[in-house]
Amino acid sequence: VSVFLFAAAPYIRRYVAGGRCKSAAKLEGKVVIITGANTGIGKETAKELARRGKVIIGCRNLSKAEAAASEIRAETGNQQVIVKKLDLADTKSIREFAEKFLAEEKELHILINNAGVMLCPYSKTADGFEMHLGVNHLGHFLLTFLLLERLKQSAPARIVNVSSLAHHGGRIRFHDLHGDKSYNCGLAYCHSKLANVLFTRELARRLQGKNTKGTKVTANSLHPGSVCSELVRHSFVMTWLWKIFSFFLKTPSEGAQTSVYCAVAEELESVTGQYFSDCQPAYVSPRGRDDETARKLWSVSCELLGIQWD
Repeated sequence: VSVFLFAAAPYIRRYVAGGRCKSAAKLEGKVVIITGANTGIGKETAKELARRGKVIIGCRNLSKAEAAASEIRAETGNQQVIVKKLDLADTKSIREFAEKFLAEEKELHILINNAGVMLCPYSKTADGFEMHLGVNHLGHFLLTFLLLERLKQSAPARIVNVSSLAHHGGRIRFHDLHGDKSYNCGLAYCHSKLANVLFTRELARRLQGKNTKGTKVTANSLHPGSVCSELVRHSFVMTWLWKIFSFFLKTPSEGAQTSVYCAVAEELESVTGQYFSDCQPAYVSPRGRDDETARKLWSVSCELLGIQWD
C-alpha cells in the first residue's frame, strides 16, 4: 500500500491542485483592489496580479499587510503594491478606505472581495451585525457600492467575489439574520457564503439591466477549493485536521488560481453572474439561484447599511 501511495502521490497532488489560470494577460495601467490580502489565498492572488499591474491591498492588520506587501514587491519586482487600512467589520473604516481611494486613484478595473472570517465564536461587528454576515457579505456589499461608479468609469471592469462550496449548506434566515435566536458558527459561515453568491447574481443582473445600458462591469463569484490556510484558525479541531490532511488540500497558490482566472481571463470579458471553481463554471445550489431571495437580500442589506442602491 505504501509503495502504491508513493507512486500515486504526484497524481493525487495534481488532482488536488485543480485548475490553473493559463491567461498571461497583463494589467499595465490598470488598478486592482484585493481585500484581506495579507495571508492565504488573498496574498497569493495579490502576488499573481502584482506580476501584471498595480495592486492595492485592503487589510485590517497593517503590520501583517505591510510584511506581505514587501514580500510581494521583492518577489515580483513591482513597487506598485500599496497597503491601505480596511476593517470590514466596521462600516466607518470601509467608508474611509473608499473615500481615500477615490481621492487618490482615478481608475479601478478589478475589485476582488476576498477577505473573510470562518467559524468565529458568536460576536458582532462594530455596527452590530453577526460577524460572518457582517464581514463576508455586508462589508463587501458596502465596499462595492462605494466603488461602483469608479468601476463603471474605468470599464471594462470586473468584480470578483470569493464565495465557497459551503454555500450549498447555507440559507438566508431573514427572521434571524444576526443569529440572535440560534447560532452555529459553521452554519453562519455557510449562510454568509450563500449571501456572496446571491449578491453576485443580483449585482450582475442590475449591471446588465436595461436602465444601465450595459455597464461593461461584470460580477462573478467562485469557490477557491479546500485550501490549507489560516481561515480555520478559530477552530482547534479544524486546524488539527487541516494539518493532518494538508497533502489533500490546495496550497494558497493553488487556491488563488480561480480568483486570478476570474480577474484576468480574456474569455470572461463579457461573462457575468456566474460561479466558478477550478477555473471553470461550477454548479450553484438551488438556493443560490433563487432570484426572489437575492432581491430581498439586496433590499435588506441596503436597509441595514443605511444606503440606497437602485
